[in-house]
Amino acid sequence: MVFLPQEVIAKKRDGQALSADEIAAFIHGFTHGSVSHAQAAALAMAVYFNDMTMPERVALTLAMRDSGTVLDWSDLDGPVADKHSTGGVGDNVSLMLAPILAAIGIYVPMISGRGLGHTGGTLDKFDAIPGYTTSPDNALFRQVVKDAGCAIIGQTADLAPADKALYAIRDVTGTVESISLITASILSKKLAAGLGALILDVKTGSGAFMPTLKKSRDLGQSLVTVANGAGLKTSALITDMNEPLASAAGNGLEVRNAVDFLTGKHQDARLREVTLALCAELAAMTGIAETVSAARKLVDDALDSGRAAERFARMVTALGGPADFVEHMDTHLAPAPIIRDVFAAGQGTIAAIDTKGVGMAVVALGGGRTMPSDSIDHTVGFDRLLGLGAHADAQTPIACIHAHDEASAADATDRLKSAYRLGDAAPRHDLIAARLAPTE
Repeated sequence: MVFLPQEVIAKKRDGQALSADEIAAFIHGFTHGSVSHAQAAALAMAVYFNDMTMPERVALTLAMRDSGTVLDWSDLDGPVADKHSTGGVGDNVSLMLAPILAAIGIYVPMISGRGLGHTGGTLDKFDAIPGYTTSPDNALFRQVVKDAGCAIIGQTADLAPADKALYAIRDVTGTVESISLITASILSKKLAAGLGALILDVKTGSGAFMPTLKKSRDLGQSLVTVANGAGLKTSALITDMNEPLASAAGNGLEVRNAVDFLTGKHQDARLREVTLALCAELAAMTGIAETVSAARKLVDDALDSGRAAERFARMVTALGGPADFVEHMDTHLAPAPIIRDVFAAGQGTIAAIDTKGVGMAVVALGGGRTMPSDSIDHTVGFDRLLGLGAHADAQTPIACIHAHDEASAADATDRLKSAYRLGDAAPRHDLIAARLAPTE
């Protein structure tokens, strides 16, 4: 029978469930040109309004995975795993997680993205490192994963190409927020990476794309259910984003924060807890340790012994960065022309933070994009950011700003001050709000 994409669109428009074969045929046609962008946009809108069942989400994820190359790591002598975050501010976890896992024998071929909206992108952070290539050829990618145990790069053109094309359509048709489409987008790339296990860091709070715990849980449960349904062992932690996770926000500044974390020079307490909790979950899932508590001891030691820092240095060098980057970071990360303290408008306890507002202040400095074609200034952002419950006054700044010029510094300073609300006390937010496992 001849495949007619308009029949699939009409079926979903009318609220009916699509078969796996119908979804596969539609995505195959979209990838190879027999389904138009207009038809893909129509289906995306139909899904947005009528949603998809879990079996439909699994079928869509697998179809998008199979639109390109699926990597095979069977030649490696250990488990292959990765982490995905739904995005936040001061979220540089990937920079530490990958080398920590590599140090305990888990291979991490991490395919990451760039910043989106108010959230920073892992690839943008690595672009702050001189010489580091986020787009190596496949041979170098495989060699670095094998030798260093981890490699953090960008999505290649032949990896889930249907997702890249469909996301561009969703971005301009008001359908980005569909949990079904978000689920397939995230997981198709991870499945194409050939992983054996995946841990998800689903953010919730004022700096998250899903600001309420219910929405975060709905997204997390969809991701966990669909990933496992597609054959990828997956769990999720829902973590707090009611304040920046690290005390730094901005690409080069988050790299500096990560290196200080790995070397033990400075470790933000919340950042350490989230990073090591995610690492321990993955270590237990892959069988490196029998329990999460046993895994936590392994990853603590990998970090505190310096072995993770050594893996990070090895990865950076192998992907073109300076051989002495970890030892002489200050000589390789250029400072911003303007560096000064930012003080709150008054004094008191930091009672609330509009974390999205902090992220947008970084964008206003030039540390993010307002258009996909925008270039990024990797030197700008904030560090020494105060968190909830800290005291701010005329002697205690809420942050230190790093800016390119006075105009952007003034705008970002106003944005940051507006994002901080002072009061008598701060509410308590659970750092790890929930754990979602396949059996739930």
